[in-house]
Amino acid sequence: MARNQRLYTDADFQEAIDRQAVVRIFKDDHIVDSNAVVLRFSDTTVVVQTHVSDLTYYDREACEFFEMKRR
Repeated sequence: MARNQRLYTDADFQEAIDRQAVVRIFKDDHIVDSNAVVLRFSDTTVVVQTHVSDLTYYDREACEFFEMKRR
């Protein structure tokens, strides 16, 4: 069973990058992306990759990011 952990701080995002954790992204209470890996982030933007050549940029303020952890 999966457990969600919200990524909020820079340390949270850096830890997700280091572990290549799978994340799920929500915007306006809807899932906009899942099974994505965070590649990099800034104060305003998070860059994720879902496929080999599929990079997506998300506004950090407009979206919520959750790491999917296995129990």
